[in-house]
Amino acid sequence: MTDILTPKAPAAEEFTDAKAAVARLEELYTQATEFLCAHFSKAMSDGAPQGRIRAFYPEVMFKTSTFAQVDTRLSFGHVSAPGSFRATITRPDLFRSYLTQQIGLLIENHDQPVIIGVSETPIPVHFAVANDASITVPQEGAAAFTLRDVFDVPDLSTTNDDIVNGTYVPTDGVGALAPFTAQRVDYSLARLAHYTATDPAHFQNHVLFTNYQFYVSEFETYARQQLDDPASGYTAFVSTDNATITTGDEPLTEAVKTPQMPTYHLKRADGSGITLVNIGVGPSNAKTATDHIAVLRPHAWLMVGHCAGLRNSQALGDFVLAHAYLREDHVLDDDLPVWVPIPALAEIQIALEQAVAEVTALEGYELKRIMRTGTVATIDNRNWELRDQSGPVQRLSQSRAVALDMESATIAANGYRFRVPYGTLLCVSDKPLHGELKLPGMASDFYKTQVTRHLLIGIQAMEKLRGMPLERIHSRKLRSFEETAFL
Repeated sequence: MTDILTPKAPAAEEFTDAKAAVARLEELYTQATEFLCAHFSKAMSDGAPQGRIRAFYPEVMFKTSTFAQVDTRLSFGHVSAPGSFRATITRPDLFRSYLTQQIGLLIENHDQPVIIGVSETPIPVHFAVANDASITVPQEGAAAFTLRDVFDVPDLSTTNDDIVNGTYVPTDGVGALAPFTAQRVDYSLARLAHYTATDPAHFQNHVLFTNYQFYVSEFETYARQQLDDPASGYTAFVSTDNATITTGDEPLTEAVKTPQMPTYHLKRADGSGITLVNIGVGPSNAKTATDHIAVLRPHAWLMVGHCAGLRNSQALGDFVLAHAYLREDHVLDDDLPVWVPIPALAEIQIALEQAVAEVTALEGYELKRIMRTGTVATIDNRNWELRDQSGPVQRLSQSRAVALDMESATIAANGYRFRVPYGTLLCVSDKPLHGELKLPGMASDFYKTQVTRHLLIGIQAMEKLRGMPLERIHSRKLRSFEETAFL
């Protein structure tokens, strides 16, 4: 049998202090990754070692023998039945605030300790060395030995969404404590760095999605104004390639290569700032972005893109506040069946409507002149107008849809699936059913007058949500019968 070399870690230990528990998680994770990095570097220079090199993720364990007697208004921070539960943990430095909060709630609500120790899940060497810029993992066949014979590599068979999809069945009777496993989180952190060209550490708790690059320049302009205002609370603006400014007049280094989903972060010291992601066009991009951002456990995400207005009473530049979604995007059908309703979240809806009223200086019945509340249809065919319209138009009419795009329902559905509060405020940029197509001349005038106002509404809505208690935003309506204790 091949010898396996692993770091010698302390025995599992009970903790009743959340900060001390997270400190132990950091200690175990650092020990494991430094061990793998050191042995990997040595193997690259000296050749394959005689045995296998392996280190494991740390884990949080929790056990209770009584039914939870907790505040029934809480949607997280407790387990619903007696039993044993665990979560493997990665990057505890990145998730320090989140872990401290979630572990603290668990200890407080059950008056029981958590157990911190080493799991049985190996850390893939690719993820272990990801935070060391001096180390790169060669492609298969490029090293002098077969990598997977010596080190653990990513295993997609154990990197899945079974927990959040509600299909997870524990094989050892131990339930899930968190919505994602450590390998699933590591996978998404790597994908985020690739798709957005920014470090996941820069992501803020409030995420805006858009489908037009026009919003980016306006977001940068807004960010510079905020950085010059000491009372704003914003501390930095981060662009692609992690280019960072802390004052409004600093130049930003241009990206060498534009990433697939350019992302920008207006940061606050506590992570409660705003991230803007230009996901481009299409439900596949929308799913990809939200699949990976979800592991960061944001407090809310909103879509602030453009759409086709479907009613003759609408005008270019009008707003649409989605309160329902017609899902014909198909990218989530296997994970979240189309018969699952995607409810509007009251806290998000109110924040968006109030933001529209404040920015436009309209309220009550007058607000109806420029904003419709209704169903938003999301499709996967950008040129749907070129087909026989009788079928699609009939379905749109029967659904009472007022707008159509290619991303909003996907973002909302994935928010529902991942228990991330979601919302949609779109701006009408064309009316294809009424002969008003998105032509170049129309677009330039439209964008010039509408983008700034639309973006500001999204920002103000996020700032309103920032002031709400976390337990109010993360509604119980996002939680299923059996939920993880961690948010």
